[in-house]
Amino acid sequence: MDRRARRSRKVVAEINVVPYIDVMLVLLVIFMVTAPMLQQGVEVTPPSAASKSLSPSDVPPIVVAVSKTGEYSVSGGKAPLSGVQPIDEIQGYIAASLKDNPKIPVLVKGDKDANYQFVMDAMAAVQKAGVDKVGLVTDQPSNAKAGGGK
Repeated sequence: MDRRARRSRKVVAEINVVPYIDVMLVLLVIFMVTAPMLQQGVEVTPPSAASKSLSPSDVPPIVVAVSKTGEYSVSGGKAPLSGVQPIDEIQGYIAASLKDNPKIPVLVKGDKDANYQFVMDAMAAVQKAGVDKVGLVTDQPSNAKAGGGK
């Protein structure tokens, strides 16, 4: 009788995917929580100066950010690079963006505590990429924001 019982049982050749779905959902939640925490670019606090703001444009500008430790990042343009980049890669990215749209504005946003040399290196790289006019990003002074400007 043992032989008949063994013959009547069939081997199940299916894979149980329920544990895999559970693992996938846990990973999805983890990635959804950590994705906003990823740092994009560098932290920059621009200096304040009483200056006139730029006229609005249809084309968003390319902004090269310079941190106080000399790290460079770029945002804007067609497909922005993410995170800290070497200045040579930023220069190539700007040159490629200018081929697509020669009228795209390029701005340098230097941290107020950054070494002057770091900001000048960024400006030189932007000019080597073929940009004729380079703008600098500043914050408005605090008394001008409150309406107490002279």
